[in-house]
Amino acid sequence: MRLTILTSVALLLSAGCAFAQTNMTPNTMTSGRPSAVLNDDQCQAVWKMASANGATISKDQAVPYIVNFTTVYGDGDSKITADEFQAGCAKGMVKSTQP
Repeated sequence: MRLTILTSVALLLSAGCAFAQTNMTPNTMTSGRPSAVLNDDQCQAVWKMASANGATISKDQAVPYIVNFTTVYGDGDSKITADEFQAGCAKGMVKSTQP
C-alpha cells in the first residue's frame, strides 16, 4: 500500500515539474490555431468577402472572419490591411467560410 502511495506521489510530482517546465519555456509556436491555417486560395476568397474593394477593414467588418482582431491588425491603427489579413491566415486567425 505504501509503495502504491509513494509511486503515485512521485508520478504527480514529476508530472507537475514537467508541466511547470513547459510553461516556463518561451513560446515558439508561430501559429495561433495550427489546425485552422488557410492556404492562399482560401485566404484570398475570405479577403474578397471581407473587403470587396480591397481596402482596409475595420473591427466591425472583420468580426465574421477574424478570430482575434487585435492579434491580426498588429500595427495599432485598428484597421486590417490585405497583408495583415494574409499574415492572420498563416497564423490560423482567419475563419474559413467553408463548412
